[in-house]
Amino acid sequence: MTSRVATIRRETSESSIELTIDLDGTGSSSIDSSVPFYDHLLTAFAKHSLVDLTVKATGDTHIDVHHTVEDIGIALGLAIRQALGDKAGISRFGDALVPLDEALVQAVVDVSGRPYLVHSGEPAGYELHLIGGHFTGSMVRHVFEAISFNGGLTVHVTVLAGRDPHHIAEAEFKAFARAFRFAVARDDKVSGIPSTKGAL
Repeated sequence: MTSRVATIRRETSESSIELTIDLDGTGSSSIDSSVPFYDHLLTAFAKHSLVDLTVKATGDTHIDVHHTVEDIGIALGLAIRQALGDKAGISRFGDALVPLDEALVQAVVDVSGRPYLVHSGEPAGYELHLIGGHFTGSMVRHVFEAISFNGGLTVHVTVLAGRDPHHIAEAEFKAFARAFRFAVARDDKVSGIPSTKGAL
C-alpha cells in the first residue's frame, strides 16, 4: 500500500514552518504553532480526521498571529495535496454534522482538484472576537481558505447554531476533520480515479 505522507517546509520573512502529515495515521499529533488556541484546533483536526500531524512553527506573532496561522494553513493544504498523490482509490466525498454543546456545524469535502470554499453561518461580529485573547474569529475562515486553495479541495462549512466563539471554532474544525477523514479514506470498491474525467 502506497505511503501517503508529506512534509512541507515553508520559510518567509514572516514565518518558519515545518509540517508533516500522514493521511493513514491514527490521530496522533505534535503541534507547536506558537499560537496556543490554534494548537488546540489543529490537535482536534488530527484527532478527528485520524491523520498524524506534526507542526513546528515560529513567526512574527508579536505583530499579529495572522501570518503564522495562515502560513500553516497553506503548508497543510500543500501537504494534503502532495500526500494524496493521484487520488486513486479514495472515496473523494465526505460529510459530517458535528455538535459541541450549543454549537452545530456541517462540513462537506470534495477532493475535486478544484479549490473552492463556501463558509457561512458564523454569528454577526464573530470575526472580531478574540478567542484565548489572541486568535480572532476571522482566522477560522482564513485557515479553511488556505487549506482548500492549496490542497485542491472543495469545502463547504456551515455553522448551523452556536453562541460561544470557542465552541463554534472548535466545532468547525471537528466537522471539517470528520468530513476530510471520509473523503480521503481508501475505498476498496473504487477502481482508479473517482471521476468520470479520469483525473482530479
